[in-house]
Amino acid sequence: MTTEAAGPVRTDVGPPREDRSVADAVDRRPNRGYGRWTPFWFLAPAVFTLLAIGIYPTIFAAVTSFRQYNITRPRDGFPFVGLENYFTVLSDDTFWATLGLTGRFFLTVIPIQVALGIGIALLLHTPGLGVLRALARVTLVVPLATTYAVVGLIGRLIFNRDFGVANQALDFIGIGGLDWLGSPAGAFAAIAMMDIWQWTPFCALIFLAGLSMVPTEIEEAARLETRSKFMMLRHVQLPYLLPGLTAMLILRSADVLKLFDMVFVMTRGGPGAATDLVSVYIQRVGFRVFDLGVASAQAILLLVLTILLARLYIRLLYREIE
Repeated sequence: MTTEAAGPVRTDVGPPREDRSVADAVDRRPNRGYGRWTPFWFLAPAVFTLLAIGIYPTIFAAVTSFRQYNITRPRDGFPFVGLENYFTVLSDDTFWATLGLTGRFFLTVIPIQVALGIGIALLLHTPGLGVLRALARVTLVVPLATTYAVVGLIGRLIFNRDFGVANQALDFIGIGGLDWLGSPAGAFAAIAMMDIWQWTPFCALIFLAGLSMVPTEIEEAARLETRSKFMMLRHVQLPYLLPGLTAMLILRSADVLKLFDMVFVMTRGGPGAATDLVSVYIQRVGFRVFDLGVASAQAILLLVLTILLARLYIRLLYREIE
């Protein structure tokens, strides 16, 4: 008994070749509603906002710094004066005094914030915390979410001479109350403590992110070699903290140089000139004396100083992690 030879076995189980070519053409067809300009429309709001609140004011300030620009005398016009405003600023003793006070404020708050931030980060980096670590991270965001003006109002309440919490705490431990905002040393200490309260969590979160980058096996091997936490920090963890430290110093330097809201709400630069930071002085020149030309020159010089400090931090501190 004979059987006919079986034909070739068909291995393709999909649609015919003609149908597949049509399906591929449909797949390659551009999505409806997505065109050449679609990415532009997505980026347009961010670009417009950056131009409106960042680029344009900077260009306007740079142009104004080369002009005699007094808004109370518009009939005099705004003539071009070249570098005269910059010479006025550089020969202004009050400007240098406020800049020096700002530098003293920076050297007061930044070391404390770095030390406290590293301590908090190391504490939260301890294994086995679990939910406590997550709760602490959420809590640390609260001061950062508070605006400068609100921080200033909180500071006025805390350091009030009559009913402030600070004096109540001093009375509780047997020390008489202080006139915090009425004395030069007390007012400077008050704004420093409020700045430390607001920005220490920021430093802690940055350092905690750096510690999370340390390989676990390296930390475990280091713990077998030494029990000294300082040696662990110096030789194992510090290289991973330097990039975050560099970024933090850049951001905080720019922030201290433009710090205005909190100081103005708490002390308005007083008593006397005890808290007259350079940003408060620039505001007074620009919006009380109404000499926007000189105020713009001061602001541009602060921008140049911020850029120079950023380059210095990167050169001295930043290290690539291999």
